[in-house]
Amino acid sequence: MDFETIIVERKNHIGIITLNRPKELNTFTTTLAGELNQALVDMDQDKEIRVVILKGNGRVFCAGIDVSVLPMKSILEYRQWIREMEKAFLTITHMVKPVIAAVHGVAAANGAGLVTAADLAIVAEGTKIGTTAINVGLFCMGPAVPLSRSLGRKLCLEMLLTGDFIDAERAERIGLVNKVVPADKLMDEAISLATKLASKSPIALQMGKQAFYTMSDMEYEKAMEYSDEMFAELCTTEDALEGVNAFKEKREPVWKLK
Repeated sequence: MDFETIIVERKNHIGIITLNRPKELNTFTTTLAGELNQALVDMDQDKEIRVVILKGNGRVFCAGIDVSVLPMKSILEYRQWIREMEKAFLTITHMVKPVIAAVHGVAAANGAGLVTAADLAIVAEGTKIGTTAINVGLFCMGPAVPLSRSLGRKLCLEMLLTGDFIDAERAERIGLVNKVVPADKLMDEAISLATKLASKSPIALQMGKQAFYTMSDMEYEKAMEYSDEMFAELCTTEDALEGVNAFKEKREPVWKLK
């Protein structure tokens, strides 16, 4: 499938999706939002892909939504438009394949939402992350949802209410991102992490991610019951038997591709 606003690559069980509106700072339009969501769905359905990396082309990762398309006539138009803008946040959570954000330059508003919606995030030194909509009379409603699952209440509200950017080092310190690396090593580090994940049992990786997000919205006892059931199911898979046997025999496991 040909895309206008993103670039899609596949190699060594890793899918790479690049936001490709560099002159517009990779800001979201309905076209980019739709193409990004479709690419994520395609990657999740591709049996050869085990991990997905999301990155941006040009000077920044993503500067949010293209506000030139903001003026509309009715609340119904706005509802449909914003659902399209933020559909990828939900898709990433529903995907069974892990998604790694490789972030540089700026991740603002919806760009920050992508960083927090991603399962893992590697960030280049000098990157700024901010939920900045409050500065133009709006509010990062959509990004607030994954942000609130990544940070404590006061830190989350600090970012949302002030609209201030935080630097990469603080983002790592408060647990918003996983690792900060030199800018020229960003993709090397992202590929390295993706390769590590791709070397794991695909079925364990996928069931594990799915279980994590499902149990996160459950009360504690039900989450334990659900997680135990998922673990029992995982124990019956060919990969579980292969993994235990490989460990005993001191050899590398050969996973069943899923």
